[in-house]
Amino acid sequence: MQKQSMLYPRETSCRRVVSLDGMWKFQLDFNSSGRTQGWECGLPNPELIPVPASFQDFYTEKEIREFTGDVWYETEFFLPSEWEGKEVALRFGCATHRAEVYINGKKAVVHEGGFTPFLVPLNDLVVFSSFNRVVVIVNNELSNTSLPCGETKLLSNGRKMSKPYFDFFNYSGLQRSVKLILLPKEAITDFSVDYSLQGEDASVTYHTITNGVHPVMIKVYDEAGVLVAEANGNDGVLTIPKVRLWEVRNAYLYRFVLTILDQDKVLDEYYENIGIRTVEIKGTKFLINGKPVYLKGFGKHEDSDIIGRGFSAAVMKRDFECMKWIHANSFRTSHYPYSEEIYQMADREGFLIIDEVAAVGMFESLMNFMEASTGKHTAFFQKETTPQLLQNHKEAIRELIERDKNHASVIAWSLLNEPETTDESAVAYFEEIFRYAKELDPQKRPCTFALIMNSLPNTCKCYQFSDFICLNRYYGWYLKGGYEISEAEENLRKELDEWKAKNLNIPFIFSEYGADTNSAEHKLPSVMWSQEYQIEFLTMCNNVFDCYDFIQGEQVWNFADFQTTEGIMRMNGNKKGIFTRQRQPKDAAYYLRERWASLEDDKKVKLE
Repeated sequence: MQKQSMLYPRETSCRRVVSLDGMWKFQLDFNSSGRTQGWECGLPNPELIPVPASFQDFYTEKEIREFTGDVWYETEFFLPSEWEGKEVALRFGCATHRAEVYINGKKAVVHEGGFTPFLVPLNDLVVFSSFNRVVVIVNNELSNTSLPCGETKLLSNGRKMSKPYFDFFNYSGLQRSVKLILLPKEAITDFSVDYSLQGEDASVTYHTITNGVHPVMIKVYDEAGVLVAEANGNDGVLTIPKVRLWEVRNAYLYRFVLTILDQDKVLDEYYENIGIRTVEIKGTKFLINGKPVYLKGFGKHEDSDIIGRGFSAAVMKRDFECMKWIHANSFRTSHYPYSEEIYQMADREGFLIIDEVAAVGMFESLMNFMEASTGKHTAFFQKETTPQLLQNHKEAIRELIERDKNHASVIAWSLLNEPETTDESAVAYFEEIFRYAKELDPQKRPCTFALIMNSLPNTCKCYQFSDFICLNRYYGWYLKGGYEISEAEENLRKELDEWKAKNLNIPFIFSEYGADTNSAEHKLPSVMWSQEYQIEFLTMCNNVFDCYDFIQGEQVWNFADFQTTEGIMRMNGNKKGIFTRQRQPKDAAYYLRERWASLEDDKKVKLE
């Protein structure tokens, strides 16, 4: 079994999946003594905590909410005797930002990166027909080589403190499901597909990796369970006649069933639900199945009350219902890969995703969105630590693409959010990152990054690597807010005119634009932070967007209010949400609902 197999765990005739979600033992390591005192063999003074969830918001003590360092988790799992002779592993949906896993007191796996899954092979470490102990050290410290980037400061009282270079709270812990999985000895470890359209038919190129010698048989079923195509061999091409395509907000999924056979004996079986669609950029248009699409939606966060960044199926369901109500068709996974179940829901609901790696904070400022507006010269990629950052960044990209490559909903990769791009040192870094990502994706999706405010047409040295341009712009909020909004509009139009003059002939989208809004604040006439001003701000931006044909998408920042590091810039979090943190609409939601209902999914029309 490959340690880094990213296949989502599914139960089949040959596979078993047991959830370990629930109450785990938990202990904070305030004195950094756990490693020397043998906590890997059992926690000395634990309490109980739910998994999956962030740990920070369960408690009433501030030193727990702000804790930086090692947090320890422990639980037991039973291995039945009938599983002996198979491949057994633990699968962590994520551990933020790095993890060490011990099985029965022995170190099993170390994983860097807090938003992608990893496997812990168990066979050599466990006892069958018995309970086994798993202890996990999760570390949430930030540095110039972690993704996301930041600092870890030592306070005078001896406590560590996270100082993010990003504007969202450093939620951490075991934030996604942990599963015990059983695989056969000879197993499918990877599967990928690509498509082309041949009239009414779809030609599907597939590639399968196994750890054995027997070939793979593949069968494709439609949503009614009817067999529509089949093929033999680990690699090949099959044809789906009269294919029903996966369309924007009109999804259709085929089930691909993979089987390893030894004559008539089934050695392994796996399946994925896959939508057939093509993605292309042609001139200034995004094309899905050869038809243009205009992106309407949000930057989002995995963020909700009490559980922080922990996955909740209930919150996910509510989020999609809100997005459907407001007539959105897309979102960006700002600023990290989301839980796999969210992509599965997007596949089913027909939403488009710009899938983002956790490369945020590559601008050395605790408030980089403000620093970027000052014109101050920075050079983030000139550090001695940059080679290690690059290595970690590439590994994060690899895990992201291997995990998400078969999702029809994923139409592009965002490789960085708001990095420093005004220094020449960024060019070589970007060149390597973009080259690497393009090599990995079998579907060759477009790649991009989100440009910070000082990454302007005449200052950004890296925009040329993007297949389309994502602009994060806050004219009318961080620059020229309030009564100066008329000048903000002039500045926005001036920048767009400068981009237009470059004749790049690629699409642009606004991947962030927004204004903080207190949901209880009404003011006539409007002032900043009022609901009236949020609508005024959005209206100004949208009126500008409608004047430029190369703008092919608007993703408001943010879908919902979310938690951030405390400070004078934030009133208990970022309040740019169109919905509250509890997923209730602000007044701006009704404005956007009307606008987006009038903008067809496949074209942009001027509003009268």
